[in-house]
Amino acid sequence: MKLLLKNGTIVTSDKVFKEDILIENGLISKIGKNLEIDKGEVVDLGGKYVMPGGVDVHTHFNLDVGIAVAKDDFYTGTLAAACGGTTTIIDHMGFGPKNCTLHHQLNKYKSDAEKDAVIDYGFHGVIQHLNREILEEMESMVKDGVTSFKAYMTYDNKLQDEEIKLVMKRLRSLGAMTTIHAEVHEEILELREKYISKGKTDAIYHAKSRPVKTEVEAIKRMIKMSKEANDAPLYIVHLSSGDGLDVIKKAKAEGRNVYAETCPQYLFLDDERYLEDQDRGLKYVMSPPIREKSNNERLWSGIAEGNIQTVATDHCPFDFKLKKELGSEDFTKCPNGGPGVETRIALMFSEGVGKNRISINKFVDVVSTAPAKLFGLYPKKGSISIGADADLMVIDPDKQVTIQHENLHENVDYTLYEGMKLKGYPIMTISRGEIIVKNNKFIGQKGRGRYLKRKTIF
Repeated sequence: MKLLLKNGTIVTSDKVFKEDILIENGLISKIGKNLEIDKGEVVDLGGKYVMPGGVDVHTHFNLDVGIAVAKDDFYTGTLAAACGGTTTIIDHMGFGPKNCTLHHQLNKYKSDAEKDAVIDYGFHGVIQHLNREILEEMESMVKDGVTSFKAYMTYDNKLQDEEIKLVMKRLRSLGAMTTIHAEVHEEILELREKYISKGKTDAIYHAKSRPVKTEVEAIKRMIKMSKEANDAPLYIVHLSSGDGLDVIKKAKAEGRNVYAETCPQYLFLDDERYLEDQDRGLKYVMSPPIREKSNNERLWSGIAEGNIQTVATDHCPFDFKLKKELGSEDFTKCPNGGPGVETRIALMFSEGVGKNRISINKFVDVVSTAPAKLFGLYPKKGSISIGADADLMVIDPDKQVTIQHENLHENVDYTLYEGMKLKGYPIMTISRGEIIVKNNKFIGQKGRGRYLKRKTIF
């Protein structure tokens, strides 16, 4: 099957140019002017932007946290992602049974995604306990294409610093990445107990119990661990604060092997949302919490300056109805997380490129190319080049959209961005040469997504 995209404005992480793209057998076969085909489908893009499909390296589909299960499975979640211009996800696997192997979760998640996913997918390993067997098993996980692993500094399955250092050393020897949820557990626990004991149970105390300093201290500790672990590659997930960014910026200036991800919620929202009445503040209970407004522009500057490499979503959808049922009397009982896998691309284009916070090339880099490079998918993903997978998104820069929950495909009862007016929106998504979304309508097939065995890059 041939597909010819004509008259598009091609945008990559370093170029903008007007040429046609010929796709054959799911791959980009030619890029040039005035291309023609004798058979197949021809789509005239009328000058609209054609870019590498989005790569979201932080989702939580099918996540079971004990008290709740995320509303999006690998069908609804990847469908929503596709409608938003994303063609690849890397999902953070949740915790499995106590003392389970690394492959236990990988096998479960692969089984779930294989029958449901509509776009291509990979997984980050999750380290929920550590012993010699787990350290040894990491090698076979890497051979199976899992080239990054997540460790938590908080929650019930958190690791101690010295355990994380062992993980870093082992992954460094395998050429794999350590990703970290960086918050200081002990101080958070103390603050939570203090607020609850005083009857301060509203959503705002979720944010107050996880202050910026808990993120900053955790990042400092992990950078120190990384240095001691032979400069192991370190990736900080969901960076939420300008002060945390300053620590990373300093470390990068010193040559440390550290990378940072932020998410739209930390660029567009602020902690006044927690004060919304009728328990609506519970919509924004996530960890780390959304911060004071001054952090928004500091993080935007971090993206523009190259100290934040990726923008992912941490898509973790629990219904607002459930959040109220569980958390209205006590914020510590509210499931953590918020939706966003469908709105990431449009938000970043409209408010990043459209408001001159970042260039259009930086936009492509942070939503597609850099995550593909960091996590072993480039140049098959995140690239418009001969031989690359024909994973593409088309954005109409003039299309105006007001974000409304009722128009989204995420399987959750609210959006964090209700009522936001955007200019510039994805109108077509192509996955391995197949048009799967056209004008916000999914026209692909359930289960068409493929598992991605990722490469090591370190």
